Amino acid sequence: MKWFSHLRTINHHKWLVMKYCFACGLYRQGLLHDLSKYSWTEFSVGAKYYQGNRSPNNAEREAKGYTSAWLHHKGRNKHHLEYWIDYGLNPEEGIVGMEMPVKYVVEMFCDRIAASKNYNPDTYQDRSPLEYYQRGKNKYPMHPNTRALLEQLLTMLAEEGEERTFSYIRHELLKRNK
Repeated sequence: MKWFSHLRTINHHKWLVMKYCFACGLYRQGLLHDLSKYSWTEFSVGAKYYQGNRSPNNAEREAKGYTSAWLHHKGRNKHHLEYWIDYGLNPEEGIVGMEMPVKYVVEMFCDRIAASKNYNPDTYQDRSPLEYYQRGKNKYPMHPNTRALLEQLLTMLAEEGEERTFSYIRHELLKRNK
């Protein structure tokens, strides 16, 4: 019944992200978050490689050398920084991170909190998403403005908690960036 456990995991993750997006005022994004996880391309892989304590994409990557589910997912969900990776305007730049619209950075922030709580429910603290980010932050090209905003939000969460951070996002950040 790995498929059922996987379904429960993605439903719980989606519920958490929806709750956090709603707290920030992003109702549409909260409702539509990660719907591609229910497609056969992503769900079948997630069910097959489900382990409960980490993303099934990592297990598929270990087994096959790539993950079809992740390739499908990141190309359809604008809250993933990988969606925004492209060739730079200057040919010498190579692959670079494009600047993400603020509403997708906020959804990515909510997604990171939910993932941390989903995979580490017993040890989660408000600093957990920041610590996870810091372990891998130099592995991906990210636009400097996107990186600065994500780091600001993760740091605020770690130092001031969810309530203050969601309030800041809703009443200050998103109002400035409409």
